[in-house]
Amino acid sequence: MDLFDKILQKPGPFGIYSDQADGYFMFPKLEGELGPHMKFMGKERLIWSLNNYLGLANHPEIRKVDADAARDWGMAYPMGARMMSGHTKIHEQLEKELAQFVGKEDSYLLNYGYLGMISIIDSLVDRKDVIVYDAEAHACIIDGMRLHIGKRFVYKHNDIESCEKQLQRATKIIEETGGSILVITEGVYGMTGAMGNIKEIVNLKKKYNFRLLVDDAHGFGTMGKTGAGTGEHQGCQDGIDLLFGAFAKSMATVGGFIASKKEVVKYLRFNMRSQIYAKSLPMPIVIGALKRLDMIRTHPELRENLWKIVRALQSGLREKGFDLGKTESCVTPVYMFGGVPEATNLTFDLRENYNVFCSIVTYPVVPKGVISLRIIPTAVHTMEDVKYTINAFSEIQDKLKAGKYASTEVLNISKIFENIQKK
Repeated sequence: MDLFDKILQKPGPFGIYSDQADGYFMFPKLEGELGPHMKFMGKERLIWSLNNYLGLANHPEIRKVDADAARDWGMAYPMGARMMSGHTKIHEQLEKELAQFVGKEDSYLLNYGYLGMISIIDSLVDRKDVIVYDAEAHACIIDGMRLHIGKRFVYKHNDIESCEKQLQRATKIIEETGGSILVITEGVYGMTGAMGNIKEIVNLKKKYNFRLLVDDAHGFGTMGKTGAGTGEHQGCQDGIDLLFGAFAKSMATVGGFIASKKEVVKYLRFNMRSQIYAKSLPMPIVIGALKRLDMIRTHPELRENLWKIVRALQSGLREKGFDLGKTESCVTPVYMFGGVPEATNLTFDLRENYNVFCSIVTYPVVPKGVISLRIIPTAVHTMEDVKYTINAFSEIQDKLKAGKYASTEVLNISKIFENIQKK
């Protein structure tokens, strides 16, 4: 069979909805200045779908530093990979400050968090080693493990007894192979908002010999007294052997880092293929990240205001009877019940008649019959935004229960565009 014929016959779990969803439910275009209010399809909407936790994306001090750095350096410098010709003192400075902030000896920059995590896993383990990981691990972790040719055991999400059972299995394996064990969890799970059981996993080190890698993309900058992450929040930062942080959330930019012991970071510098064979982060990104880190350290009011919005939104929704699952973080999933037709009609109503834009998640990301509306609060949202959203959600929930969103046909994009044009 021709390769193209094959892939066109199997468009994938998201591709099957491309005709109905492309441009509206998937790949929507948000326009205007980044913030709580942006335009979507020509109308201003209240936006709850940006991981701009601390509101740094459009902060005037950040914008100035970014602009000045782009003017002074351009986007090409330094040219080449870090190992060859793309290494600078400013890159090293950022790594030093990140390590100090999260309480580790050293850190190393990653051009992209997703690719960085894949490369971290690939460089740490070989065929003799065993990976033990949470069932709801992020796609970057799953893709990293796909490169691992040794054993890997999954434990039930946030189930410490299940984790221990898998550690017991892993221990038996390495006794035969002479390998090692790597446990991988997340600090904050980006779809549910639940925290990983990091402290309980760290306590298992008293019984088992393993190293712990924590993906704290959503916890870095938001969790803990200083924003150092979920480990700080749970009082077990020292027990995390490898701490991964992403710039794409709290810092509102591109890149990430891995922090650990100095000798471990040195090993990763010389073995992470995604960094060895990729161009160095451009200087404006690095200088901008230094400013963002400084803002996180010196402006606790940003984090305080974020949590003020989070608590008001989550408590208000719960008071109205909404199910937010087990979120303990800023990520706020709102669970409702219905199929794909209900989900699409509900989302259309929410966006077009209430002008509220948030991400919608359906099967296969969540179980069949479940609709998850994922809200991401930020420090630049207001209490008025919160109040309006709670009222809007209450009304669409009533409509959903009354069967007003039931339909035998999923809305397609052409119909949506026609309805919008009529208005």
